[in-house]
Amino acid sequence: MKEGKKRFGDRKDARLVRDADALHVIMPYIMPNRADNEAFINEKIDLTNINAYLKEKNVEGIDFKYTIFHVITAALAKTIVLRPKMNRFIKGHRLYQRDKITFSFVAKKVFSDNGEEALTFITCDEDSTVDSVHESIKKKLTKVREKGEVDYTTGMMNKLTKVPRFVMRFIFRILRVLDYYGRLPDSLCKEDPEFATVFMTNLGSIKLNAGYHHLANWGTNSIFVVLGEKHLSPYYDENGNVEMRETMNIGFTLDERIADGYYYSKTIKLFKYLLENPHLLEEPAGQEVDYEQKSGSAVAEMLR
Repeated sequence: MKEGKKRFGDRKDARLVRDADALHVIMPYIMPNRADNEAFINEKIDLTNINAYLKEKNVEGIDFKYTIFHVITAALAKTIVLRPKMNRFIKGHRLYQRDKITFSFVAKKVFSDNGEEALTFITCDEDSTVDSVHESIKKKLTKVREKGEVDYTTGMMNKLTKVPRFVMRFIFRILRVLDYYGRLPDSLCKEDPEFATVFMTNLGSIKLNAGYHHLANWGTNSIFVVLGEKHLSPYYDENGNVEMRETMNIGFTLDERIADGYYYSKTIKLFKYLLENPHLLEEPAGQEVDYEQKSGSAVAEMLR
């Protein structure tokens, strides 16, 4: 995340990428809608090391337990810090680098058919760790579930539902123009999940598997992550022996215009390496990880 004075062409929440190659400059004009540029990646994650790590973290008497969701969020935060192109978005036919790394998700206040939902928003940076992510989520969920607080975005939506339809349409025409030029008031988008770096949903908590989820043309969100239900999967060693391990499917829907396939490939490789070595998430997110050399060494060891 860059600091310093903004220049002409920058947005309030991001800076114009001025060194983009011709393809990334032209692409938003050829395919201007984010929802038309979705790339979907589905990964199966071995939870063996994460489960062992959570047993270490969840000592007796802890009031808010660490979960797989906290570990995955921390791993995503570290991945995006180290792979900064993942924190880009396209708006107004231009490519921008976001100023902050933000995560949003929907929290169910009560697990029932009529239970209300609240939008939750947290911010991470180069100093973030699994412990700071855990604490941020704890504070947000406490406000939502125990104190019953309503987030600002939900409060605004509640008010808008009371205006006539023709007024609503007029309001959103204006808002879309302001969104195009990056001039939406902070009060309207600071807790809107469609303006987050990553919009996450934990379908495993309601016993559903991970799958594709669309992006939206509203806002600036370029990454949607879906966590599925835990289940057992077979793993085979080099001798053909099978072992059943607890796994989880994770779906990533990405705006393919913010980076190329090679960049995405290395990003997913880093993310999976962090989940295989969750103790690394106790270090600041900005601390480099030599995931390529170590991964290569492990493969070479298996081939001996």
